[in-house]
Amino acid sequence: MSSNRPRIVSIGGGTGLSALLRGLKKCPADLSAIVTVTDDGGSSGRLRDELGVLPPGDIRNCLIALSEDENLMSRLFQYRFISEGGLKDHSFGNLFLTAMAGITGDFAEAVRLTSEVLAINGVIYPATNTNVTLRAEFIDGTWAEGETRITAERKSIRRVILDPEDAEPLPAVLHAILTADIITLGPGSLYTSLVPNLLVNEVVDTIQESQATKIYIQNIMTQPGETTDYRVDEHIAKLVEHCAGRMLFPNVILNSGMPSRETLKRYEDEGSAMVRFNRDSFVSSTLRFMERDLLAEDKVIRHDPDRLGRAILEMAGFARLHHA
Repeated sequence: MSSNRPRIVSIGGGTGLSALLRGLKKCPADLSAIVTVTDDGGSSGRLRDELGVLPPGDIRNCLIALSEDENLMSRLFQYRFISEGGLKDHSFGNLFLTAMAGITGDFAEAVRLTSEVLAINGVIYPATNTNVTLRAEFIDGTWAEGETRITAERKSIRRVILDPEDAEPLPAVLHAILTADIITLGPGSLYTSLVPNLLVNEVVDTIQESQATKIYIQNIMTQPGETTDYRVDEHIAKLVEHCAGRMLFPNVILNSGMPSRETLKRYEDEGSAMVRFNRDSFVSSTLRFMERDLLAEDKVIRHDPDRLGRAILEMAGFARLHHA
């Protein structure tokens, strides 16, 4: 390891991962992102259904997060068509990744080549090159298939699995995990953005084998149905359960900031609440907690990229490297 450029591997999906990458890209670090590929909604879902391509949306957001914010190409990749025809609501970036995958015949290679086009600060990997579907068993014993349907059910989840269950990781993903100095998981939806990455073959074993500082970033808010009333300890217990009973991320970053009453009520009206932290639940545990005000200063309850990046480096002993 170079003490000046730690190797950071961030695992997740959705808006949480892209926000984290925006904060970390300002640091002198070698960044890798491992992104879930179970999305089946919106533009990504349509491309998946029509062309059999892996869902490009989360990958696209991570590519843009690691590119220069005002770069013309990154703005182009976010451009969304507003016509009433077949292109309606497709983003140019999704179409570009799909076309590149068609040319190369390999989605991971398409991501690599697109990364070169955007000259991003880091490397992005799909969690697997296998076309996987997420399946969820709910507390009531029923099942739902597909990320969109699972979320729409708004029911408490017992467990999630991948179909097929033997999805293989890219060798480069395992190498990145094994040689990392810091591995982060989250923030993001527990069952649809975080856990699916851990269900890919060999990923859990390789994380356990890695000597990296392993950090779990707790979501600020619960999600209606999926994690209603979950406290911090329940999120962690479900992660352990899906990792074959292993505690892989002993360092936990929590938000201590409070949103405005008005903003919080808007979320509560939609069935979401702040994730509660009861330190007494962890009296006998070996977990290490860091509480920081990580709230972005706007009317949406989410992590501030710079504050989060700073907290990660601080927890891993690299605080002096953060430039923000």
